[in-house]
Amino acid sequence: MFTLSTNGGWYDGDYYQKYYEAKKYGFKALEILGWKNIDLDRARAVIDETGMQQSCILFSSQNPEIDKILYMARGIVWSDTHDAFLRSIEETLAAALKLKCPNICVTTGNERSDVSRYVQHTNIVTALRRAAELVKGSGVKLVLEPLNVLVNHKGYYLVNTSEAADIIDEVSSPDVRILYDVYHQQISEGNVIDTIKNNISRIGHIHVGDVPGRNQPGTGELNYRNIFKAIDETGYDGFVTFECGRTVSAEQVSRDMLELLNW
Repeated sequence: MFTLSTNGGWYDGDYYQKYYEAKKYGFKALEILGWKNIDLDRARAVIDETGMQQSCILFSSQNPEIDKILYMARGIVWSDTHDAFLRSIEETLAAALKLKCPNICVTTGNERSDVSRYVQHTNIVTALRRAAELVKGSGVKLVLEPLNVLVNHKGYYLVNTSEAADIIDEVSSPDVRILYDVYHQQISEGNVIDTIKNNISRIGHIHVGDVPGRNQPGTGELNYRNIFKAIDETGYDGFVTFECGRTVSAEQVSRDMLELLNW
């Protein structure tokens, strides 16, 4: 059975208080992707005290120049960013280990117009192969995220699950998987349940949110009770995270989302 991970942004209080709030409402895990501005030792103490899990963090660096190189305008579609990428993975891995977090989210950057998609695809594979060596044996996975370009991330390189799967197959490491975001992929390609089932061996982490609006399941067009049932039937035992907003109170949304497991 998979573990539902709640959205840290749903709860009041500072970074550390959110763990207590999420536990109070019945969750065993939460996700706050940013890690650079927190006291990692304090966060680890709270994780140990509450027994909560942090499900995923985003790759980044304490060095703002490295972050500038790596985000959407450039990213790992450029070969000359790879050394900076590896430094960011080293830093993020250290944070993940401190937080006992099993997943690091990785993005590709925006599509280039100066070279073919083949070149960009190859650059991504090369970067992830090198990064896989850094996380090997740590218990932490890199999870590569396709994003939609129709609503939220115009210009982003990696949109379709099929290309993400090709990249994962070419990297050929058990430590590099897909982050499948149901919200993004419903917008980009639809066919969510079959796509998850057909790629479950490549999926290491799942994000959810309803379409349109990117709020909690039940506010849009997706039948999340059926989606969750389908995910469970694959045997997936990782995290499913609510990477979305909420339209009701923290107490109500927490109760409603946990109830989705009753099918």
